[in-house]
Amino acid sequence: MSWTATIAAGQADVSVRAYRDIVRRKSRKIRVGKVEVGGDAPITVQSMTNTVTADARATIDQVRALEVAGADIVRVSCPDEDSTKALKAIVKAAQVPIVADIHFHYKRAIEAAEAGAACLRINPGNIGNAARVKEVVQAAKDHGVSMRIGVNAGSLERELLEQYGEPCPEAMVDSALRHARILEDNGFTEFKISVKASDVFLAVAAYQGLAEACDYPLHLGITEAGGLMSGTVKSSIGMGMLLWSGIGDTIRVSLSADPVEEIRAGFDILKSLNLRHRGVNIVSCPSCARQGFNVIETVSLLEEKLKHISTPMTLSIIGCVVNGPGEARETDMGFTGGGAGAGAGMIYLNGKPAYKLENARLIDHVVELCEKKAAEIEAARGKSLEPAL
Repeated sequence: MSWTATIAAGQADVSVRAYRDIVRRKSRKIRVGKVEVGGDAPITVQSMTNTVTADARATIDQVRALEVAGADIVRVSCPDEDSTKALKAIVKAAQVPIVADIHFHYKRAIEAAEAGAACLRINPGNIGNAARVKEVVQAAKDHGVSMRIGVNAGSLERELLEQYGEPCPEAMVDSALRHARILEDNGFTEFKISVKASDVFLAVAAYQGLAEACDYPLHLGITEAGGLMSGTVKSSIGMGMLLWSGIGDTIRVSLSADPVEEIRAGFDILKSLNLRHRGVNIVSCPSCARQGFNVIETVSLLEEKLKHISTPMTLSIIGCVVNGPGEARETDMGFTGGGAGAGAGMIYLNGKPAYKLENARLIDHVVELCEKKAAEIEAARGKSLEPAL
């Protein structure tokens, strides 16, 4: 019996579209500055600067590039006093919330809160005695700052490694909950949690365990994932598994690459799961001998030329008529090649064939179509938000 026949026969608890539906885990909602994380808020995408934070100008420039790429939240490391001194200017210049990454010195956390950080990435058990933790919590309360408990398989507490023998999901969840209890005991619940590992299986299992153990919002990531290609693949597999099962409220793709690439990869992961859309989603074929134009070169150029469009839309670029018309029916716009040597193909608008176009005009014409579509969508969106007279 076919899969669709099985559904029709009532032997699978799924509707025709249910296979696309992701039911997100119910979590608390917190705020990172003006951005909501958890609950029914959209899954946010974030990255981290790799400049020297004390160099405020360089760090601001990188934050600005991340904002243009679509970052919802940006994290900066604050390892010393010079960094927290520069943080005030960075926060003032930023249009997105800034998270201060703190590891061991509690004073850096207090300084970051005073400088305007929207969130502190900190493990309260690592910053000293109860009195110091209380000072940090009070600073967070005084300045409206949330926190992220960041557990990492590579830096688990010694006693947990002795207890469990090695980094494992149970040890990571235990660590996270211990840190959470410290904050809760100080009357602070405005925090999210991460349990990252470079091993995909370890990270996924830890997040699954943590998702069952608490209702705090979860920050997803496969830490130290690697370079642009390998790191994106690892992150997509690990976070994709979790997001598909409804786990995750904010994500960071950790790459040894330009941080802007982390934002692009993050949105591509969310787009692939139909969880959030930003920019032009290009559906394209790998090309073969049937192609009527150079698909690979065309898609590469279009990806570059369409980066400035943030409005969600879909575009199909298919080399021939075998799959082209079918893919075009499901996208806002499309171009299907007419076959090898044809020199022209068909433009599709709103799923229907519209007119023929010469291959030589393809790139500039498609960019114009996408810009026009974006303007129409934004105009309609603006009109819908206008108050009734």
